[in-house]
Amino acid sequence: MFAALRHSWRVIRIGRTLARHNALFPLELVPQARLLLTLARPFVNEGAPGRPGQRLAKALEEMGPTFIKFGQSLATRSDLLGEAIAMDLATLQDRLPSFPIEAARATIEADLEQPVDRLFADFAERPVAAASIAQVHFATTAEGREVAVKVLRPGIERAIEEDLRFFSWLAALVERTQPHLRHYRPMEAVAMFAASTRRELDLRLEAAAAVELAENGADYEGFRVPDVDWRRTGRRVFTLERIIGQHVTGRAKLIADGHDPDRIMENASKAFFNQVFRDGFFHGDMHPGNFMIDAHGTIVALDFGIMGRVDMADRRYMAEILIGFLARDYLEVADVFFKAGFLPPEADRMAFVQAIRSIGEPILDLPLEEISFGRLVGQLLAVADDFEMRTQPQLLLLQKTMVVAEGVGRLLNPRVNMWQLAQPLVEEWIATNLGPRARLEQAMADGLETAGRIPDLVRRIEEALERDRERAAVKQDGGWRRGWLWPLLIGLLVGLAVA
Repeated sequence: MFAALRHSWRVIRIGRTLARHNALFPLELVPQARLLLTLARPFVNEGAPGRPGQRLAKALEEMGPTFIKFGQSLATRSDLLGEAIAMDLATLQDRLPSFPIEAARATIEADLEQPVDRLFADFAERPVAAASIAQVHFATTAEGREVAVKVLRPGIERAIEEDLRFFSWLAALVERTQPHLRHYRPMEAVAMFAASTRRELDLRLEAAAAVELAENGADYEGFRVPDVDWRRTGRRVFTLERIIGQHVTGRAKLIADGHDPDRIMENASKAFFNQVFRDGFFHGDMHPGNFMIDAHGTIVALDFGIMGRVDMADRRYMAEILIGFLARDYLEVADVFFKAGFLPPEADRMAFVQAIRSIGEPILDLPLEEISFGRLVGQLLAVADDFEMRTQPQLLLLQKTMVVAEGVGRLLNPRVNMWQLAQPLVEEWIATNLGPRARLEQAMADGLETAGRIPDLVRRIEEALERDRERAAVKQDGGWRRGWLWPLLIGLLVGLAVA
């Protein structure tokens, strides 16, 4: 009871903050919030500047670290708030005032169990960046290597856990009182958000993600990951190689500094394609601030707190969907959605075909450089949601990442579509994974998997027959019945194996 009262009071405070920024519209999704909306409307600041998504982003920034992270998560849900608002939320600034150097040093010494002066010959007093969860200091190790040290904010775990309990309570309330919103699976969505946020609070996991991306990308041209200093990395401290370079702010600045933006864009396109389709493990936060261009024109990735995984089945489905769209084969696109289990079997297939045709036709006659495949996928997922599509978090993160990556590509060269530059890799991947040989190999693998289950099925049948014999005496005509039963069962098993 006390928790419900505390959470209810917090809802009121959130309503006041949203009203101050003229961003109450998310509450309109929940009919139970009508009273709160009525009470808050007199306090709405009609003069708040910016588009609705920008105003909501400002409100979330004011509410604190977890709400900033939640807003970034909502940026993948154009199906809930619309594409324009989702795009504005993708620009949420994860910046907060810095915390004192004494607190940073205390965290390092407690986590690494050594004095800062023994670990580092020099440790900068002022941070170079301060975000919602951590801040970063430049330092020089005792061995003379220049590094960047990421340190969690004091008390951040406790603050985030309190916010996560509030989100869980709110999701349960929505799911209990709003049957028409249950297919969004709010409790499951919050649980996944909570899990990913908690992972960001263990910086060892971020370091491990950096190492995995580096190993996968050892053969990427013009793309690399900074070295991780494991000796100076723990749950609340992450130390990695310091990168000297510039962020991608525009084509003219890169040219002025002697770089080739077209080459950088080509390398970025190929690296991203390989991350998603070859490796199934991709950088999930590809905004310009998370990458630098070093003196050699190499793209260096930074910040590995948000990473995505896509299994081979989903990679094939995504490729088949995009190929179907480009061929204007909307029936094939719909079939992929049903085959993948994204849509329930009872969904109206032809109505879905008509809906996705309405997305494809206005786009596909545009010049290729004007087509955003990330936006196309986002619109497709939003339409599929109207047909009770079960939320696919891995595809939502991928779609958001595609849009952000395409935006970086336009900064480098607005006249070229990044997917054009990855075309040789695309063709090779399709031939390997979607061609006739690939389909035959997949069918054989499925058959072998089924065949591998035969011994277990036979054993279970034998056990069932033995239990039957123990329950009752064998009748005189039992022999001939078992005589035809075994050939039938074996025939069924063999049929399953070759199906």
